[in-house]
Amino acid sequence: MLNIAFKEWAAVCEALASGRQSLILRKGGIHEEGGTFRPEHARFWLYPTHFHEQQQEGIKPEEQALIQAAEVVRPSFGFVRISHFVEVTDVQFCRELDDVLKLDAEHIWSEATVRQRFAYRTPGLYVFRVNVFRAEPVEIIDRPEYAGCKTWVPLAIDLPTGGAQPAARR
Repeated sequence: MLNIAFKEWAAVCEALASGRQSLILRKGGIHEEGGTFRPEHARFWLYPTHFHEQQQEGIKPEEQALIQAAEVVRPSFGFVRISHFVEVTDVQFCRELDDVLKLDAEHIWSEATVRQRFAYRTPGLYVFRVNVFRAEPVEIIDRPEYAGCKTWVPLAIDLPTGGAQPAARR
């Protein structure tokens, strides 16, 4: 059972689930506790967010189909579809932009997005290496306390991880 979720663009969640992406880059949301992101959890559900324009501009042109793939499985308004969780195998904080740019083949973000996230507030980005698992999809109510620009969302219920299978890998 697991009740912690990680908010991420829906297209990135699709990339992780399909094996097109093997890591997560994170600076943190505007409303992080204490104003700073911390890699607090080693296991968490992927909580897809749907900001179409932001995602369209923020991912590589050749990965644009992932936006439509995420829309196909998007639930009705007021619900969130939870279907994949990750286990973090390594976390690093990269203080040099070149170190992050070298990871280009492992994610779908555009170079402009990586540069923007790296430079936001203070230079640097967390890099989470992850293994992704597919579980039985569940649609949960998108509660008001889940809203906002934050990364970690404590879900109101524990969701079962039993029977989950490794997601596709490149």
